[in-house]
Amino acid sequence: MVNSMEQPQSTPHSWPDARGRFGEFGGRFVPETLMHPVEELERAYEAALGDPKFQAELGRLLKDFAGRPTPLFEARRLADRLGGARIYLKREDLLHTGAHKINNCLGQGLLAARMGKTRLIAETGAGQHGVATATVAALLGLECTVYMGEEDMARQAPNVFRMRLLGSEVVPVNSGSRTLKDAINEAMRDWVTNVHNTHYLLGSVLGPHPYPVMVREFHRVIGQETRRQIVNAAGRLPDYLFACVGGGSNSIGLFYDFIGDREVKMIGVEAGGRGAKLGEHAARFSGGSPGVLHGTYTFVLQTEDGLISNTHSISAGLDYPAVGPEHAALYRRGRVEYTRVSDEEALEAARVLARTEGIIPALEPSHALAEVLKRAPKMRREEIVVVNLSGRGDKDLGIFQSAGIL
Repeated sequence: MVNSMEQPQSTPHSWPDARGRFGEFGGRFVPETLMHPVEELERAYEAALGDPKFQAELGRLLKDFAGRPTPLFEARRLADRLGGARIYLKREDLLHTGAHKINNCLGQGLLAARMGKTRLIAETGAGQHGVATATVAALLGLECTVYMGEEDMARQAPNVFRMRLLGSEVVPVNSGSRTLKDAINEAMRDWVTNVHNTHYLLGSVLGPHPYPVMVREFHRVIGQETRRQIVNAAGRLPDYLFACVGGGSNSIGLFYDFIGDREVKMIGVEAGGRGAKLGEHAARFSGGSPGVLHGTYTFVLQTEDGLISNTHSISAGLDYPAVGPEHAALYRRGRVEYTRVSDEEALEAARVLARTEGIIPALEPSHALAEVLKRAPKMRREEIVVVNLSGRGDKDLGIFQSAGIL
């Protein structure tokens, strides 16, 4: 018999509606030249959902190639140090390529092949999505081009080499802030030009419909596994879920199947950067307002004149001025609490986890860990916290070293 706690309570499966809307957010704001390819993608995705062969092949690759299920590890020494709640880490960092991104890339890669596409393009900030896309392209025998801002290429150099070693072209983007926002701009320009043979493998729950729902569904495995694992380990559901929020793919993957469980509190942690002024952080919910960016209506960091703001985060994967529209809807409804953590706090959290548990996290989930470091000591010992450790820190060793956290 399956424990009822392992099954998600009622979740908003009406999200998104037929127009790709999560309440007031989401939608499809694209030029006419991209309307056909996104409609084609929507039809192909819906057909794949109902195809047992597609689902079986994806399941096989997630297990045998990517390494699912990932463990749920109880960080006992960290909890002892903090003196509060029990802390569990969902170890997405142990997946092939080193982050959760491979879940979505395998799904979209198989979908692209099903559609007869011979080429993948992608954007990347921290490089993990680019590496995962390049990996899937090599696995499936597809061409691959990855767009990456010059600033991100400099601070994530190991991932640039990995993508090129896998046979992908990495195109530096030197416009604008030379980060993720600008890489997406270039990828979309490429897609407009080459829609006949190219699939744009977007890396987060962003962009025009159906990307936000499609990427969410490919990452739901995170939360589905977590439900089963925490019930087996602790006999009940957790009290808190923590995850970093850039575009929001790892966090929505963890959160979604718990949305109907009102007793489970969910905290999304944005990049507080180095200050509260516009341009010094990437905290959309504390510094942004609703607007349209890259095909979707959501919370955006923008000036009073509606110009998209520059952002800053020590973490390249969180350095983006918009957030996924489903997160905007969850924020508006008050179901998820969103907060921010500074560069310095994230660096310190990475150091603490490395010294207490022998795990070096990426800077992205270090933001979620930093929030746990602040809150866990105030919790009761019987409370249970789950943190999505969405990536490992190999790519950030140079930043750790230059920051002097040793």
